[in-house]
Order: sequence, then C-alpha cells, then structure tokens
Amino acid sequence: MAEIKYKLRKEDLVQVIAGKDKGKQGKILKIDREKGRVIVAGVNMIKKAMKKKTQNDRGGIAEIEGALHISNVMIVCKKCGPVKIGYKIDGDAKKRVCRKCGEVL
Repeated sequence: MAEIKYKLRKEDLVQVIAGKDKGKQGKILKIDREKGRVIVAGVNMIKKAMKKKTQNDRGGIAEIEGALHISNVMIVCKKCGPVKIGYKIDGDAKKRVCRKCGEVL
C-alpha cells in the first residue's frame, strides 16, 4: 500500500475536533502514514498493562497516548485557532500557510 502525503508534521500543535477529547490541544508525537493515524501528546490517554523488562523495573498499568485518526485533528494557528493548511511558493521554498490569515505555520 502506498504512503499517503499529509499536510501535518511531527511537532505541530494540533487541536482535536472530534471524539471524546474534542477541544484538547497537543503536539504531534508520531504519524502513522500507512494507517492514517497520529499520536498527540496528552490526548486520548489509554491504560495499558506493561510487563516488567528488568529486575528492578516495575510493571503494572501505565497510561499512554492512543492513536487518533488524522481527520480528527486540525493544526492550530497562533492568531486564528484551528485552521486548514494552504501552500505558498516563496522563491524555491514551498511554505505551509494558514488559510484564514496567511501566516506561515
């Protein structure tokens, strides 16, 4: 299956626009391009049973971030809030810009 190109990147500040964590913001930690999912810091927390790896490491139940579908998050502009991304070609460079105010993201 071919990798799909997304306008979002790692370390982007995004806001959840649908689901149980609607309205929460966080940075993208990981993007899974094959499945079309993102992991956002502090959002969609799930409990996971962890095995202890070493003798002095504690196992138990850990809370980690679960994956969200990429369509359920929007990038946050400093001025406008959650917005769509557009592109502007500036000389040789292709820049991502806010569709509302035109500021570079």
